[in-house]
Amino acid sequence: MSKLRILIVDDEEELVGALVERLQLRGMDAYGVTSGAEALVFIQTTELDVVLLDMKMPGLGGLQVVKKIKAEKPQLQVVLLTGHGSTEDAEKGIECGAFDCLMKPIKIEELCQVLGKAAECQEPPAP
Repeated sequence: MSKLRILIVDDEEELVGALVERLQLRGMDAYGVTSGAEALVFIQTTELDVVLLDMKMPGLGGLQVVKKIKAEKPQLQVVLLTGHGSTEDAEKGIECGAFDCLMKPIKIEELCQVLGKAAECQEPPAP
């Protein structure tokens, strides 16, 4: 498989920077934005395999963003990340089309495994 292309979306700038750096050190093309609106613009201009998306953000929240991503690019996999989450939030995310929902803090090895599995499940775009 070619290099994974990951977009990290979280309103915590320091977390985004740290995750981008750690994923790049592991050979992935990682990008970061700090809002749902920025993420929706970014996915229009950049080919990606997986979006790592925070559930709770000001403005567009994770569930709203995952619905929009799945409507525009159904083949793009989304992994939700939450620090305030509940089982109910995770279930809602999966119902909206997310591949998985992970709890913060996340171990980088576990994150890499989930991102790799999500990318493998990416559906080819419809003709």
